[in-house]
Amino acid sequence: MLSAELVARRTDFDLSTVACRSDHTRWSAPEVCGTYRVVLVRRGRFRRRSAGSTVDLDPSLAYLGTPGEEESFAHPSGGDHCTSINVAPALWRSLAGDGPGVTTGTVYVDPALDLAHRRLLAAAGSGDIDYATVEELLALLATAVARTVSGPTPSAGDSTASRDRALVAAAREAISDEHPSSATLFSLAELLGASPYRLSRAFPRELGVSVTHYRHRVRIGRALDRLEAGETSLSTLAADLGYADQAHLTRTFRRHLGDTPTALRRLLAQDLPPGQPTQGTGAAIA
Repeated sequence: MLSAELVARRTDFDLSTVACRSDHTRWSAPEVCGTYRVVLVRRGRFRRRSAGSTVDLDPSLAYLGTPGEEESFAHPSGGDHCTSINVAPALWRSLAGDGPGVTTGTVYVDPALDLAHRRLLAAAGSGDIDYATVEELLALLATAVARTVSGPTPSAGDSTASRDRALVAAAREAISDEHPSSATLFSLAELLGASPYRLSRAFPRELGVSVTHYRHRVRIGRALDRLEAGETSLSTLAADLGYADQAHLTRTFRRHLGDTPTALRRLLAQDLPPGQPTQGTGAAIA
């Protein structure tokens, strides 16, 4: 029995968790892979057969499927749980280029890639699909590309400080101005004429923080302005600033400031001039 749960989906990718409860030594009927797909095993093990080659997969070995590839599976050791990432051709080419292509269908999962896998699932669970999840996804895919594609790739291409500086400056301006294209990392990269991976890598090199972290910094600043002015509705604040919901806003505050918006609003209210009341009662903010 096979069950899949969609965790995140955008035009360029979808991310699912897959559980297989089968226990059989026979091979499944051949099926054709329709897109680029990276599958990482979380628990258990199974076998995959493709292009006349058989490989045993477990948490230390992932596999890469390519469009048009025929594959079969067997589960002689019981069930397993996996993460499956389907990647649109355009996104794959932005990382792997148009060279000779995949030279091996397996990816060794070292501790760093294992951590990247876990970070991706955590980011997807946070509700921030368009920045945090995408950044973790790009890092994981770039590693998979480096281990399965021969020759130089765009994701491993050269970058100069001046190019990074100009790209980051343009991205900062778009984010600060709330340009419509800054709503997602993909659309921001398209606006700036850069690949999403290059934009994602440029921020740590130039500022020492990720583009996701920088975007949170800008939004948190705006949130603090609103709280300082007496904002009484966290749900309204979250919606206005583009957070998935009030809980996402609260988690972000805890992560970056170590406290809740409610506590920080009270702290900021203490700095008002004597006799100046805060707006609202504060009852709506929790």
